Amino acid sequence: MDDKPLQTKLRYYGISPWEIEVLYGILSDKFTVVQEETGDPLVGNLPMNHVEDDQNLVSALIITIPVQFSEEFFQWFGFKRWEKMKSIIKEMKRRRGNRKAIRVEIIFKNEEWSSKHPSFPHVKFAIDCSENHIFNSAIEKIDVMVELLPYHLNHSILAKKFCKNPMEVRYRYDVTYSKWYVGYVLTFEGGGAFSIDDFRN
Repeated sequence: MDDKPLQTKLRYYGISPWEIEVLYGILSDKFTVVQEETGDPLVGNLPMNHVEDDQNLVSALIITIPVQFSEEFFQWFGFKRWEKMKSIIKEMKRRRGNRKAIRVEIIFKNEEWSSKHPSFPHVKFAIDCSENHIFNSAIEKIDVMVELLPYHLNHSILAKKFCKNPMEVRYRYDVTYSKWYVGYVLTFEGGGAFSIDDFRN
């Protein structure tokens, strides 16, 4: 990870100035932060099979991190800083109660991605569950997926049947099994959606 400032982007809807200020303070230690407040819940930016017609949705947050999703990122960003980032996201959920009031998407956009070296594709995590404890569990488990991503890309049923030079991997959180799974993969040949059962057979 070089020392040249990288630009991260915060797109949000219905997020308070205090919440954005705290998040900005955490990210600005390592990135140049660009903020964009939109006039809608950003539904169009989320995977199609993730969008639901939910009248309770009052907030949405998309964090785009211009670094590959890897152990190297967490070492460079700092685990304490990452914990602070998770804490403010969980606090956003707590302040909105047990309903689907907030949708969060965290995108790791590998700016150095190449079809010749596709080990680290763009990775997205999207979560909008209603229960606080489930939402918190999902946020806590994001960094654990660093260890599982290579398996999903190279050794899983998904990899053997579909994944060849993936450009983007989108993770969804399964409430029943309390785990993240690959919900969608985009490759040069197209894209494919998956359910958690695809990885259990």
